Amino acid sequence: MKSKNKVVIVAGGASGLGEATIRWFAGKGNRVVILDLAEEKGRKIARELGDNALFVKASVTEEKEMQAAVNTTIECFGRIDILVTCAGINSQDKVLGKKGVHPLDTFNNVIQINLVGTFNAIRLVSEQMAKNDPDDEGERGVIVCTSSAAAFEGQIGQVAYSASKGAINSMVLPIAREFASIGIRINAIAPGIFETPLLMALPENVLEALGRTVPFPNRLGRPVEFAQLVDSVVENTMINGEVIRLDGAIRMQAR
Repeated sequence: MKSKNKVVIVAGGASGLGEATIRWFAGKGNRVVILDLAEEKGRKIARELGDNALFVKASVTEEKEMQAAVNTTIECFGRIDILVTCAGINSQDKVLGKKGVHPLDTFNNVIQINLVGTFNAIRLVSEQMAKNDPDDEGERGVIVCTSSAAAFEGQIGQVAYSASKGAINSMVLPIAREFASIGIRINAIAPGIFETPLLMALPENVLEALGRTVPFPNRLGRPVEFAQLVDSVVENTMINGEVIRLDGAIRMQAR
C-alpha cells in the first residue's frame, strides 16, 4: 500500500514511538489521527500539523471510547487505511518481591492496556477497513502493532510486560490468516531500547550505559527509526503475519 494520501490512526500517538509515527506519516501527506489520553499534548501536536491532523481522546481499553474515536475518524476523514497501536505501559514488579507478591491489579492493568487495548483497536478499526475499496493488489488496510524485545527476552521484573507483548506476537499470524480474504495485512514491530519519554527521564550516565549494550549501532534507538519501519511495512505488501525485531541485534540479559 502506498503510504501517501491515506488516513492513519495511531493509538498512543501523543508521545514516543506513536508521536514519531504521527509526524512521519503527516510529513508524507497523509491525514493522521492522534488517539491518546494525553489531551494537552495531543491537541498541541494536532495544531502543529494543521488541518490534516485530528486529536481524539480515548482509552484503548474502553469499547465505547474506541468506537467513538473510530466513528469520529470516519466522520472527519471518510475512511481508515492504516492503524498503528503504540499505546502501552510497563511494570517492574517481581513475582516474589521484597514488598510481597506481584500485585494482581498491576498485572491485570498491563495486560488490559497492552494486550486487550491492542485487540480492541484492531477489531473496531478493521471493521471499517473492510469497507474500503481494494487497491490494485486487493489491499484494503494495514495494521502495525507494537511488541517489544521483552517478548523474547523478558528481564526480571518484566513478567506482566513480557506476557502482554508475547501475546501480541501470538495474535499476529491468526489475524493475518483471517484477514487475508479481505485484504488487510497485520504485522508487529518489536523494538529494543529506544529513546522514549519514560527512558529519557533516566540520568545521562544510565542512558549511555544502556546504549553501549546495543551491538550495532552502539546507541539507543530513535523513535523516527520505528516510524520509518512502520512505513516500510505499509509499503511492502508481501510483509504479512510477521513480528520484526528493531533492536540493533541486542539480546536482553536477565537484569
